[in-house]
Amino acid sequence: MNAGVDPVVLPSAGSDSSEDSSASSGADVDGPLAVADTPLSAAQEPVPVSERDLRFMALAQAAADEARAAGEVPVGAVLVHGDEVIAKGFNHPIGGHDPSAHAEMAALRAAAQKLENYRLPGCELYVTLEPCLMCAGAIMHARIARVVFGARDPKTGACGSVVDAFANPQLNHHTTVTGGVLEDECGAALRSFFAERRRAAREARAAAGASPQNTPDPAASAANPDIPPTL
Repeated sequence: MNAGVDPVVLPSAGSDSSEDSSASSGADVDGPLAVADTPLSAAQEPVPVSERDLRFMALAQAAADEARAAGEVPVGAVLVHGDEVIAKGFNHPIGGHDPSAHAEMAALRAAAQKLENYRLPGCELYVTLEPCLMCAGAIMHARIARVVFGARDPKTGACGSVVDAFANPQLNHHTTVTGGVLEDECGAALRSFFAERRRAAREARAAAGASPQNTPDPAASAANPDIPPTL
């Protein structure tokens, strides 16, 4: 089984659920730290959140935890049809050596393989971070009916934060979008991940600065006046 992909049908929604420069790239230690500060577009004004949306977003959060455990930026996604979970995926571009291995892409691929159809009409995609342009294009090609995301991505978000790919009337398929479901929780998971990475990077730099190989050699200093002696 490929990393980041689970094509096995998960428990139905009626059962107890346990589930790059963008945040999905795994290369940026800063990450989407302003995820909760991006204004909503007119199409994304807050609306009451249903228990169904909360339940499926919780499954996407559990998938994001799998990404975090693998050392990847914690973004997770689940693809559902009605009340059935078809597939899930988590962000894994580093481990997969694949720049397209975002959580949404993993879930779309797994669902398409399971259903043996590259079109997924009537399906909904839940993802913990606002999709980027790449994922938005794949979502539209798959004919996903609805996207529900958690945190907004002010760096690469394609649902209104940077661009609004789904609002273009010239496109031949129109996916509805609901943003901000469990936004605080999804954003906190991302912020804590990047804070931990920055802390680890500082500790690594401090350890490197204190290592013996970085301590000037007094004998070498005596032979070379350009090297300051150790105090």
